[in-house]
Amino acid sequence: MNINKKKLIVIVGPTASGKTELAIKVSKIFNCDIISADSRQFYKEMSIGTAKPSKENLKEANHHFIDNISIKDSYTAGVFSKEVNTFLDQYFLHNNYIIIVGGSGLFIDSVIYGIDEIPKVPNHIRDDLNQIYIDKGIEYLLKKLKSSDRIYYDIVDKKNPRRIIRALEVCMYSDRPYSSYLSKKKKIKNNYVVDWYGICPDKETLISRINSRVDEMVNIGLFNEVEQLKNFRHLNALKSVGYSEIFKYFDEEVTKNEAIENIKINTRKYSKRQMTWFNRNKEIKWFRNKQDFINYFNN
Repeated sequence: MNINKKKLIVIVGPTASGKTELAIKVSKIFNCDIISADSRQFYKEMSIGTAKPSKENLKEANHHFIDNISIKDSYTAGVFSKEVNTFLDQYFLHNNYIIIVGGSGLFIDSVIYGIDEIPKVPNHIRDDLNQIYIDKGIEYLLKKLKSSDRIYYDIVDKKNPRRIIRALEVCMYSDRPYSSYLSKKKKIKNNYVVDWYGICPDKETLISRINSRVDEMVNIGLFNEVEQLKNFRHLNALKSVGYSEIFKYFDEEVTKNEAIENIKINTRKYSKRQMTWFNRNKEIKWFRNKQDFINYFNN
């Protein structure tokens, strides 16, 4: 490997696949820092439900873009892209390697490929779509999205009307698929080389890891964390897996056990959407287990 060439090592994979552990091990091999690209680990107030690296993990390697904003802040992939590339410009003045790790494919792609400026949509279009949602329901909106933008339809959280409406309003206003704005191959001229790696265990192993992770989150206080944030449940940051299910428990819509099971189910669905996104990228070198992953870097 040419040590004069700056290199960004990308480590991706579905939730609970072991990315954090692997990133730390690789960081020790290359003596480098780590950038988190998990779109929920940015938020200071959300820790247990976002599976942030532990205090011990953070001591093992320098991490960036964790706890850097509040749930009250607006934070987009475009802002993340600008901030990370500004950081990289300075970091690479004195270092040759850095790792970016996470499961948020849009945020990682925004750093490397950039994103188009998404047009500002007139309020009346969103208002019309919100009224359609009230009158006809989310399934009707999903059918419209499927016909307008199949790529985004495949990866969107199909229980999140806000994201569905956002995509539809852009499609309707611009006459372009919403997904066409999200990433452009080699749009940004970077001064570093990018190597892509992925970790994805077999289905049974991943399901087991997801279930175990959720149980551990519950054991260390997930319900207490969510309860402390209930006054902010209207914020976009909290409309995510691990939080919305517990809000329903506090609303007495489901039992505690049902809430826990729903978190597991929705996390599995989220992991599928993550892999749908990552599988579009043919540059990623995939590994099934962590030992093969580490052996690759040690050889």
